Amino acid sequence: MSLKGDIARVTTQLDAIGFDVGSYHVSLYHALLVVLTAGAILMMGRVATFLIRRLFGRMHRLDPAQQLLGEKLASLAVWIVLVLAGVDFLGIKLTALTVFSGAFGLAVGFGLQKTFGNLISGIILLMDRSIKPGDVIAVGTGADKTVGQVNRIGIRAVSIITRDRIEYLIPNELLMTSQVENWSYTSRDVRVKVQVPVAYGTDLELAEQVIQEEARKLPRMLNRREPEVWLHSFADSAIMFEAQLWIEDPEEGLGNLRSDLLKAVWRRFKAQGIQVPFPQRDLHIKEWPGPPSKGGKS
Repeated sequence: MSLKGDIARVTTQLDAIGFDVGSYHVSLYHALLVVLTAGAILMMGRVATFLIRRLFGRMHRLDPAQQLLGEKLASLAVWIVLVLAGVDFLGIKLTALTVFSGAFGLAVGFGLQKTFGNLISGIILLMDRSIKPGDVIAVGTGADKTVGQVNRIGIRAVSIITRDRIEYLIPNELLMTSQVENWSYTSRDVRVKVQVPVAYGTDLELAEQVIQEEARKLPRMLNRREPEVWLHSFADSAIMFEAQLWIEDPEEGLGNLRSDLLKAVWRRFKAQGIQVPFPQRDLHIKEWPGPPSKGGKS
């Protein structure tokens, strides 16, 4: 017997194992065909997605946001074509699915509402280029503010890596509806403010000169932007200066920059005899009670 005949005989036997639902016959053969078709779609979809990623990765004329947007749209189109081809191969008529369209619509409306919202939000973020891979952004306010560098923009969420190497996954929809600080949207230049206290009686011109000179020596300082030192305020125990520094690599951290400046200024202050104040309190006694009388009670 030929191989074709053996395949036909096995197919007939598998098709005989099943049951009828109305005018449709559900069999083991059809179940295996569906499983094999789904596996083939998954395999071809992953291979196509990998090739698309490699292709857009070589398009150096596009910036990272445009590469990612093109990759997402092309991958989505490939998956839609593969699914439709699989449905056609299995001989499933789309009109036969009208019975389930109502339930499917409810499932999409309730169960997948956030998923589709995040998907559309991610595509919009990539299209308007308000947030791109490599940007330094801050999400939230006050103590809950999260600052980090955008690692990747996915279908569901944006991956942000902080200076502590903690990776946050923030839903795309949240970035569309809440306030976001993008420190590198139009320019990567960021101004960092550092307050430096000096004691009352200090030569203000000398203190200002020392702070500015030490700020210029910092390796991360921008040469095209001169650091500025302003007299900030007269506090209870100190005169406060504010140094304003310009950098272009906020992803390298801000706290370490403040630390470097304060340590350098501290050494120069000691060499110049400039005092860094500390809180002091003077107690003035207007009246001191006399000693108790000998016959009185203590």
